[in-house]
Amino acid sequence: MALNYVWVGFFIISFGVALFRLIFFQDYQIFQEIVNSTFDMSKTGAEISLGLIGLMTFWLGIMKIGEKGGMINIFAKLVGPFFSKIFPEIPKNHPAMGSILMNFSANMLGLDNAATPLGLKAMKELQEINPQKDTASNAQIMFLVLNASSLVLIPTSIMAFRKAAGAVDPSDVFVPCLLATFFSTLVGLVVTATYQKINLFQKTILIYLGSAAAVIGGTLYYFTTLSQDQISIVSSVVGNVLLFSIILSFIILALFRKINVFETFIEGAKEGFEIAVKIIPYLVAILVAVGVFRGSGALDFLVEAIKHLVAFAGLDTGFVPALPVAFMKPLSGSGARGLMVELMNTTGADSFASRVACVIQGSTETTFYVLAIYFGSVSIKKTRHALPAALLAELAGVLAAIFIAYIFFK
Repeated sequence: MALNYVWVGFFIISFGVALFRLIFFQDYQIFQEIVNSTFDMSKTGAEISLGLIGLMTFWLGIMKIGEKGGMINIFAKLVGPFFSKIFPEIPKNHPAMGSILMNFSANMLGLDNAATPLGLKAMKELQEINPQKDTASNAQIMFLVLNASSLVLIPTSIMAFRKAAGAVDPSDVFVPCLLATFFSTLVGLVVTATYQKINLFQKTILIYLGSAAAVIGGTLYYFTTLSQDQISIVSSVVGNVLLFSIILSFIILALFRKINVFETFIEGAKEGFEIAVKIIPYLVAILVAVGVFRGSGALDFLVEAIKHLVAFAGLDTGFVPALPVAFMKPLSGSGARGLMVELMNTTGADSFASRVACVIQGSTETTFYVLAIYFGSVSIKKTRHALPAALLAELAGVLAAIFIAYIFFK
């Protein structure tokens, strides 16, 4: 229901802004631009969905091998004590536990191509134990909010864009990104747990969160000892070696247990194809709304209004040019990336606004995109508190990014 109001709101606001520009600024092309954006974004949505077919087919085939071979069950046992506290609805040692862990791990390593299929697999498994098939369960909402909070240890792509834009030290946003994304994830967990009346002050939860904080701290310390080129090499090698090692472990354990690996892969791959096709209308719907909102100029009006309010309050407006990235990121990852690159090319990669934009890009997620494809893949219509919880986590990430950028770069 929340997505319904947001989707309709984008069209109504966009029409109002476009009409204003037509009447007061004689912008006679504005409605043509909006209509063209609907065509362009419809095509983009279909292309993204079709591009997912190969990834979904492969990864769900591999996950089926891991499930039947027992490796997913091993992963589930590793995180079982913690997940049983924040996902109390999920039965002990359920395959969804392993799929959720795999999705989180892929996100943390910045392996987006692997994270989405694994997340869709997890959502499908959670739907199997959901008593109300058209309504998001607490477990699905907790998973989606934590997924959308974008806990990424190594923002490799952002550092690569900064290097391409001529930054003196492309890795100077590494620590700020990690700190900001940690806050967004923490807020997402706290807000969702509050909605679901989950006590986070339990010994098991505190131990796991403390261990995670220690790992993040250790990773931070290690990478601060490396140069930018070394960070890129180490993060790329470690991420891909871990990923391929997991694939190989799935296959080897399945062979050891005398599972027909090839037939099992085909069985899971068929599920991946079906899911990828199923999400096309949901993805097209949200991307068209984003295209209309941006094409109408509503985003530009919003940024200008905030700039005047900040200036009126007597505050520094240095971060304002980065706000389009913050507004676009929940709607479109590629759109936000394009705005970030455009800002670096316009103001310089090492300008304060560019650095703020990079930290925002590395600490927030495409919330509406995630909601659309994840809930769409299992035909969830009633999202309950998923959207407000995810957006609060997103807001925490943006505010933390701005605040931390002032500490590091001003």
